[in-house]
Amino acid sequence: MTYNFKKIDHVQLAAPVGSEQQAREFYGKLLGFKEVEKPEALKQNGGVWFKAGDVHIHIGIEHSFRPAKKAHPAILVANLDTLKYRLRMYGINCENDDKLPGAKRFYVEDPYENRLEFLERLE
Repeated sequence: MTYNFKKIDHVQLAAPVGSEQQAREFYGKLLGFKEVEKPEALKQNGGVWFKAGDVHIHIGIEHSFRPAKKAHPAILVANLDTLKYRLRMYGINCENDDKLPGAKRFYVEDPYENRLEFLERLE
């Protein structure tokens, strides 16, 4: 039997108890992701799910929450500079990084201090 990987279905990031509204503000209103209704059997766990194009981010509630400072999703973006401008308008610090050949990218922290990478390939 053989198998092959197709793509990552979603990325789950942890958040503290009771922080769903912060997720809606950051991922929904600021970044422009659409909220996706969780299946009924999973709603009791808390958290909130988002989607933008093929990018799916699930915010999961963790009782002993600690932010992911190194591990992170890397989200491919068209018009990266426009996103950076928008984030900076809302006071979000964008940490530029030019170490990846063939790409421009920057890092931000979500409201829970989880690291996020946004990048655009230079082709």
